[in-house]
Amino acid sequence: MSTRENHNGICKNVPNLISSFVDAFVDYSFSGIFSPHHPTPLNDTPQTRFEKPDRLVAIGDLHGDLEKSKEAFRIAGLIDSSDRWTGGSTVVVQVGDVLDRGGDELKILFFLERLKREAEREGGKVVTMNGNHEIMNVEGDFRFVTKEGLEEFRVWSDWYSLGNKMKSLCHGLDKVKDLYEGIPMSFPRAREECFEGMRARIAALRPEGPIAKRFLSKNQTVAVVGDSVFVHGGLLAEHVEYGLERMNEEVTSWINGFRGGRYAPGYCRGGNSVVWLRKFSDERPHRCDCAALEHALSTIPGVKRMIMGHTIQEAGINGVCGDKAIRIDVGMSKGCSDGLPEVLEIRKDSGVRIVTSNPLYKENPNSQLVPESKTGLGLLVPVEHVTKQVEVKA
Repeated sequence: MSTRENHNGICKNVPNLISSFVDAFVDYSFSGIFSPHHPTPLNDTPQTRFEKPDRLVAIGDLHGDLEKSKEAFRIAGLIDSSDRWTGGSTVVVQVGDVLDRGGDELKILFFLERLKREAEREGGKVVTMNGNHEIMNVEGDFRFVTKEGLEEFRVWSDWYSLGNKMKSLCHGLDKVKDLYEGIPMSFPRAREECFEGMRARIAALRPEGPIAKRFLSKNQTVAVVGDSVFVHGGLLAEHVEYGLERMNEEVTSWINGFRGGRYAPGYCRGGNSVVWLRKFSDERPHRCDCAALEHALSTIPGVKRMIMGHTIQEAGINGVCGDKAIRIDVGMSKGCSDGLPEVLEIRKDSGVRIVTSNPLYKENPNSQLVPESKTGLGLLVPVEHVTKQVEVKA
């Protein structure tokens, strides 16, 4: 083979192979996970609607607590003791708020990315969503970031920058963009020891940032799975009228840096936005706007319930408005209320139940059960009742 043939044949792929090797090296060095990169085209919009699966599991806010996140997956039988996917064809929806309040934010993102690959191979699916804290961080709002969270991003940026330096030594690769381009060295309202972590976090999560593009741009902002619609805060009829697919497309475009500007679209900002709304998640049932909920649901064909996170439910997962609003944020992260992990399970053949790690139910699972209702979800209990029927897999 001539030198020219070799250059145009095998050797022309060497730079890309080296780049992939460096990416895998950086990922493993930081997270302990080998993550083969299969970049999603930047104009690819996350899927909005999914067929009703035989088994659907919904998981609430995780907020930077890796161990509690794994426990939630484990009690639902989705991972084994080695954290490998065992959920088969189960579809999982995690309703957002991986970021803030804890120090394992990136590790959770890597963990979920790996589970997505493993689930796909088994015919399952892991759907991840944007919560208000994802939106805030892409906008550069770090009010709920912890010291440990800043340090995690600083360590990641060191490895990422090392990988970029390695790539710069390889002829044939495009010039690597400066990770910190346009980011100031200091911040007037922050302590000096936070500067490096803040710079790393901005670089990673701003629109078109490497972490934002790789992970958050693939999140749904709204998802319909069978007869359930998932959203972090809540949906109003005006949001549905605007378009569910349209919102997913525009948020993805903004995170990828295509829409320009620092701030998210208007339906992701403010108290009535899809990631901030609390009209259906107040723990006091009489303050939940059931009329607005029913109006919104009536505008989505085939959907009979809305499942949301965002507002911590001290009584655990519960339903209001005739179980048409299911609230699944139990504050499990140690950065929130350190609640016991619970997940919602919906099966085609047996309806809805709550899976909990609460040891009280393990000791006597039939001690505080309430009668099943004749219609609707049945196994869910309105929030005014603390006790609820559960399936125990501690």
